[in-house]
Amino acid sequence: MRHATGRARRAGAALAAVLTWAGLLAGVAGCTSGGGSGLDRVFGDPPAPEDVVKVSPDDGSKGVRPGEKLRVRVTAGHLESVTVVKSQDAQNTPVPGHFSHDRRTWQPDDDRLALAAKYTVDAVADDGAGHRSARHTTFTTLVPDKRFIGHVTPENHSVVGTGMIVSLSFNRPVTHRAAVERAVRVTAEPAVEVRPHWFGGSRLDFRPREFWKPGTRVTVELRLKDVEGAPGVYGLQSKTFSFTIGRSQVSLVDVAAHTMQVHRDGQLLTTLPVTAGTRKHATYNGTMVVMEMHEVTRMDSRTVGFGEEYDVPDVPHALRLTTSGTYLHGNYWSARDTFGRENVSHGCIGLRDVRGGHDSGTPAAWFFARSLVGDIVRVVNGDDKTVAPDNGLGGWNMDWDQWKAGSAVK
Repeated sequence: MRHATGRARRAGAALAAVLTWAGLLAGVAGCTSGGGSGLDRVFGDPPAPEDVVKVSPDDGSKGVRPGEKLRVRVTAGHLESVTVVKSQDAQNTPVPGHFSHDRRTWQPDDDRLALAAKYTVDAVADDGAGHRSARHTTFTTLVPDKRFIGHVTPENHSVVGTGMIVSLSFNRPVTHRAAVERAVRVTAEPAVEVRPHWFGGSRLDFRPREFWKPGTRVTVELRLKDVEGAPGVYGLQSKTFSFTIGRSQVSLVDVAAHTMQVHRDGQLLTTLPVTAGTRKHATYNGTMVVMEMHEVTRMDSRTVGFGEEYDVPDVPHALRLTTSGTYLHGNYWSARDTFGRENVSHGCIGLRDVRGGHDSGTPAAWFFARSLVGDIVRVVNGDDKTVAPDNGLGGWNMDWDQWKAGSAVK
């Protein structure tokens, strides 16, 4: 009987063990719904990587717009490492970024996605339960149909006068002006405040409060690549260039006195006799800046709205002062005694010269040889209005408050 009873007890214990496991498994099964079974938890199988590491934009996304944000995050635990590579223009570039303080989120330092690029994301995370998960994703960004660029004045590595204004002329109208303005940076050494001013939607100029000091080095950074300048229109340029300010030269033209005083570094070099515009075709008053220099150029009255009045194919020693066609140039067709006595031009400022400009002793040749793009020409006592700030590099005709009011960034 004792033997039978012992066997019965052992059989009961075995049956109880089976029933206990059955109940446990049934209980586990009954407590799970979706997202993996309870057996996974019991036996320690790790969750799927995509359930631990979340990456935005989604894996395989195409045509992602630059305004979308790249983020890597975990639902629990922490991120161990995140590596992001941008592939663009046949070049792979690591994307720098940073973690949140709890290492549950990673984001790039520059939140703006590049266009026409492929991004590869590799992340490793610890889910907080002792399991490591690795995630690999890719996505591609929008390839835009329309691009814009800015044509910049002055040229890279040039030496210019103290009146030079940095001017960007865009090939397409810009409506998102604040975004474009933020993508352009103009700095100086020695440091001086430089501020922007918009003239319409296609031109952005930069200048300091006063004329540049000689010897200043100015650096222009264009970070327009992939900036949306207008709906569906994105920038193409990413470049840095610089120029240097040369000596100071300011020339003062007195229309009534028929003279031009040339000042170099604050000292009067000489006074030259000139002829300016007639009362009918008066010369602008105000501050103008030399935009271009041509040893010889053609001047055709039809290009500036004067009909058939003149067409001179070989104007020597020509310095352009306005977009509308004002020049300070050599004049070989007027009588010698015209200069310093009479105003006979169609609005330009004339200096005595010879045809072909080969005589280095003429006033026009002397002045041309001592001039730089960016030099300042001030006109007083003329019969016309002050030159418009957007006519050439005429921004010096605005006071500082007016100039600063032209910024799109408020």
